[in-house]
Amino acid sequence: MTLRLRDDLVATAQRMSALGLAPGTTGNVSVRTERGFLVTPSGMAYDQLRGDDVVAIDRDGAIRPGQRTPSTEWRLHRDLLAARPDAQAIVHTHSLYCTTIACLRRPIPAIHYMIVRAGGDEIPCADYATFGTSELAASVVRALGPGLACLMANHGMVALGDSLPGALKLAAEVEQLAAQYWHAIQLGQPHVLPHDELDRVRAQFAGYGQLRPPGRGPRR
Repeated sequence: MTLRLRDDLVATAQRMSALGLAPGTTGNVSVRTERGFLVTPSGMAYDQLRGDDVVAIDRDGAIRPGQRTPSTEWRLHRDLLAARPDAQAIVHTHSLYCTTIACLRRPIPAIHYMIVRAGGDEIPCADYATFGTSELAASVVRALGPGLACLMANHGMVALGDSLPGALKLAAEVEQLAAQYWHAIQLGQPHVLPHDELDRVRAQFAGYGQLRPPGRGPRR
């Protein structure tokens, strides 16, 4: 199981890089395990990663000997996974538009109904703290609250998911929202959807997608 998770984590990190969400060796990915979590190593090119490069860290932060050096943001992953038992995976990016908005230290408002995918009426921005520190981890945990994604001031963004594909998909969706917001504010002040409309959107999403394969009704 752990070997499969290692390969899945590497595949997710490489997909994140291919999507342009993590230029160079920026960004990082983690996934929960029974003992703690797995996280990408520090400063390694994504296209060169292999499963045995992934770093296993216990939930108390103990890093097992004989491994690669973990991502400098391993504390962020540890503290988010501890605070959010519903999360199974985390994707942290330095994607262009999310980072641009984060440098303005402002949230992404509900300029598009897809904002509800991030778990709230806006995507908040965590206060700035030096990368890799416990202070940054605490800031992100605080800003995120019960949500699934937030910006990180002068830094980037983070997305949670119930799986590695889920966390990566949300990270890409938030980057799209950030791009839409950036382009909209070049032309004027975008209209923000009110809370009651966002509640209607949430209700619509409750029935969104395929509940069963087409043509296959319940057995009688």
